[in-house]
Amino acid sequence: METEIPALLNARMLDFPERFTFHSSRMRMKKVVKEELEAMDRDSDRCAAELSDARVDVLGYACLVAIMSMGHGYHRTSQSRLRQVTTDNGADAPVVTSAGALVEGLHTLGAKKIAVVCPYLKPLTQLVVDYIEAEGIAVKDFVALEIPDNLEVGIQDPKNLLEIYKRLDLTGVDALVLSACVQMPSLPAIAQVEQEAGIPVLSASIATTYQMLKSLNLETRIPNAGALLSGKY
Repeated sequence: METEIPALLNARMLDFPERFTFHSSRMRMKKVVKEELEAMDRDSDRCAAELSDARVDVLGYACLVAIMSMGHGYHRTSQSRLRQVTTDNGADAPVVTSAGALVEGLHTLGAKKIAVVCPYLKPLTQLVVDYIEAEGIAVKDFVALEIPDNLEVGIQDPKNLLEIYKRLDLTGVDALVLSACVQMPSLPAIAQVEQEAGIPVLSASIATTYQMLKSLNLETRIPNAGALLSGKY
């Protein structure tokens, strides 16, 4: 979130007049396990209050799997609750969760059947798959990289995804989620994989950026960021 979304918005600033500042507040987590994810989500209200002190125009909740671990459809509950926190602080602002943004981004692309790459352990990856499928999108295949340490997830080489995605069966697939986790970098590989695979390729970070731009009523076009940010949608 703290690297790829600013990179996307900085790239957009080369072509559009809008200028962006980036503010962050952290929920603590070290190991990507259900107990720590639940504790992290409980801390999200504090973060929303802190960020609304800066009178930001939109908030993004970064951790996809933290939302998805709380039960099907939880992104709607989280977004509503956190927006109320900003309202109570006198700084009403829309809230975008990466979980909700990924689902909405896939619906925007018209994707009915997808494939997914996740850094998580297999049980958490299955939880992500089940959450997406509960939103009406079939997951044909997935890769779980089984990396439990959150910092290790963040230092993965995105170029590795150029080979990792080839493990997936993409037959009949409408879209590929190259990283379902905003912590795992993927942006440098998106355009190349999309060209090779011949289907729309996105990530949780790209989907979050798309929803943020929509919330701000700005054109959703950023170069080399895949189909969702091509300006077509």
